[in-house]
Amino acid sequence: MGMPLSLLPLLSLLLIPSLISSSPVPNPDSVIQEVHKSINASRRSLGFLSCGSGNPIDDCWRCDPKWEQNRQRLADCAIGFGKHAIGGRDGKIYVVTDSSDHPVNPKPGTLRYAVIQDEPLVDHLQRRHDHQAATGADDELVQDNRRPRSQRGNAYVRDSPSHYGWRTLSDGDGVSIFGGSHVWVDHCSLSNCRDGLIDAIHGSTAITISNNYMTHHDKVMLLGHSDTYTQDKNMQVTIAFNHFGEGLVQRMPRCRHGNFHVVNNDYTHWEMYAIGGSAAPTINSQGNRFLAPNDKDNKEVTKHEDASQSEWSKWNWRSSGDLLLNGAFFTASGAGASSSYAKASSLGARPSSLVSSITAGAGSLKCKKGSRC
Repeated sequence: MGMPLSLLPLLSLLLIPSLISSSPVPNPDSVIQEVHKSINASRRSLGFLSCGSGNPIDDCWRCDPKWEQNRQRLADCAIGFGKHAIGGRDGKIYVVTDSSDHPVNPKPGTLRYAVIQDEPLVDHLQRRHDHQAATGADDELVQDNRRPRSQRGNAYVRDSPSHYGWRTLSDGDGVSIFGGSHVWVDHCSLSNCRDGLIDAIHGSTAITISNNYMTHHDKVMLLGHSDTYTQDKNMQVTIAFNHFGEGLVQRMPRCRHGNFHVVNNDYTHWEMYAIGGSAAPTINSQGNRFLAPNDKDNKEVTKHEDASQSEWSKWNWRSSGDLLLNGAFFTASGAGASSSYAKASSLGARPSSLVSSITAGAGSLKCKKGSRC
């Protein structure tokens, strides 16, 4: 039996459209400008594609012009460690028609009324475009746009039709996974939260974070509660096909204890570092594109935190098939044996040269009925 997913804060929901290094360059400013032009041009030319993008999730369902007639099919298109998050696949479609919210007595038609139900539902949030969030009793799928900006809590909150209780102040995450399993977060646009954009802690596992577009935030993603919380050693997270965009600083992600497959993501911005961790996590980086900032002191993709070199040199971190641009470099560590990454491998990586196509549709979708999404 899976454990519940906590989405906090729910009150603020807004729907809107070894060492590996690259060779030095004589003029980093001009190079990074050219790379950005190339990336933007490739995104413009590829953004209209719904099929043949090389993205197995999108190519699974967005090609069908009648996609809206079978919304539950999306739950069968998951990949990675969270692929069994069927969400509301076997339930009814629930249309959110009311944007109001009451934490204890939500009205039928509101989003909160849907997510507290015991039965699985596919929540259809209908505004200018179609968004959906599928909820189930044992596992979750979230697909919409979340842009919460404040902490909520210190209030009574209902979590089922028959129970409500006192909730303390939240951390202010965009998506908070607390003791959750079989979770899939897909096609969300996230920015400007109080704490993390997506955090998974307290024994959470079997998670896929895919096709999201993240911008303008400091501590982007925390996976693992603390260095002393050893239950997170069982954590397995797939981070695939995301675009880490402008205004991001660090933690894409920051990992503790568990096993993390970071595959075919596009890193176009960071200020401090991209991927970091502590407490000996296993990090398997494959087929990503890393574009370093111009700051010569922040070219490193990785950050081994809270440990001496003699300690972190034993952690299993590897880069395989990654594209490292503008002086980016990945500091690998550990034995490097393939067997060390068995628990941090969840799907086959595509070549990093295809990242533009694979991530062209990252973020919340603007799908119209009667045509490909």
